[in-house]
Amino acid sequence: MGNHSPEFQIFLNDLPGNDFNTIFRSLPRFQGKLTEQMGSGYGPCFFSGVPGSFYGRLFATKSLHFVHSSYSLQWLSQVPEGIENNKSNIYMASTSPPSVLQAYYEQFRRDFSLFLKCRSEELVTGGRMVLTILGRKSEDPSSKECCYIWELLAMVLNEMVSEGLIEEKKLDSFNIPQYTPSPAEIKSEVEIEGSFGIDRLEISKVHWNAYDNEFCPSNAFKDGGYNVAQCMRAVAEPLLLSHFGVAIIDEVFCRYRKILADKMSKERTEFINVTVAMTKKKL
Repeated sequence: MGNHSPEFQIFLNDLPGNDFNTIFRSLPRFQGKLTEQMGSGYGPCFFSGVPGSFYGRLFATKSLHFVHSSYSLQWLSQVPEGIENNKSNIYMASTSPPSVLQAYYEQFRRDFSLFLKCRSEELVTGGRMVLTILGRKSEDPSSKECCYIWELLAMVLNEMVSEGLIEEKKLDSFNIPQYTPSPAEIKSEVEIEGSFGIDRLEISKVHWNAYDNEFCPSNAFKDGGYNVAQCMRAVAEPLLLSHFGVAIIDEVFCRYRKILADKMSKERTEFINVTVAMTKKKL
């Protein structure tokens, strides 16, 4: 018998409300590009959609060889409890009480530990996992490098409260279910959970306007604010919509675009990515 190319079974996971049909429609084009890059000898790929939260089991025991997650694990399973005193803020901020920062951290710890446990049950021994998470370099969870983009959105919402366009109590009860961990926090949780050994742990930076390789203040007024506002709208609109209703959405993002363009024209604004590669240990 001749050598056979390996076959690949690829599972695509997202929450049940995601538009899986759009993803499936993009697959023929993706497979065409893959064949172009890899040649015809790499073996067939079979794709399946798996709806469900990754903060629970998704796959059969020891059925996976490789897990990849990008820009997902900063999202928590829920808004932390006990943060009613985070008034005028919508996320961790420099003015958040210490108890709010602690509540966010504890929620991240619970969620990330559960994610590791579930994936360790689904991976074969020696299976690999690569995660890229929106994070931070600093050990301060309210540092500007991870919270600034939300603080600017909070400025817009507070401005609209002062103008009577949003109820103050509505703003005070709104918080973003996200946590941007430091490399040390990720390392600590992986070690405590115990199923994986870390192979690499790295930080990278991405400018808020990913199309802008060189910092050029004048460019921010052309389209930088618009690009970033549109990206943030894709992320934040469902959360804002369910809490504040549809009437204010366009006005919020119109103002947000202006404030983003202004800040991006005056300073270098970056996201921090934390990427970790790990291997499932023999137990």
